[in-house]
Amino acid sequence: MDLDKKIAIKENLIAQVGSKEAERIWILAKENLKKIEERYPDISKGEMMHAEFIFPSAAIQLAVKEIKGDSEIGYKAISEHSWARSREKGAKLKKMAKIPGFKSFFVKLWDPITKKTFGPESDFKNVFYPKKKGEYKMDIVECPYNRYFGELGTPELTKIFCINDECMYGDIPGLEFTRHTTLGTGGDKCDFHIRVSK
Repeated sequence: MDLDKKIAIKENLIAQVGSKEAERIWILAKENLKKIEERYPDISKGEMMHAEFIFPSAAIQLAVKEIKGDSEIGYKAISEHSWARSREKGAKLKKMAKIPGFKSFFVKLWDPITKKTFGPESDFKNVFYPKKKGEYKMDIVECPYNRYFGELGTPELTKIFCINDECMYGDIPGLEFTRHTTLGTGGDKCDFHIRVSK
């Protein structure tokens, strides 16, 4: 994993603590990332697509905590980067929502997407609800974000990636995304319900 691909996070750190301190954090974060990769050498292919977000974020946060003694600095840098990317993807979906038939197609797509990308092969445990026309509903009861961030001592980061869904799907015309609880905020599940608006 290449931490330098997360340059937007580093730029946020520079804005918060200055270039000298940000560079110290970045050097330590790279060391942390190497240790994390060594700690988890047998990540499955399904998990890896999520670990590429989890491990660098944890490495940065641990470095910020050690050097600055302040988890909010890292949280701000990581969350602003992550939520900005999710909003960009959401903006693309908003444009696509204007295409006739797209909304129904998008909802139907969630069944195969979640079972492949957010299912057992990627170390998620789910409750899948019966299919209904124009809507999709599932709960995530265990996820690698919650597990790895907890094991690595950065549990506060989990909710960043739960909120990503709200940033991406929460403002698409003609679609209604509903969420009541998340693992990252202390809930027993992340509920995911998206449907074509009536």
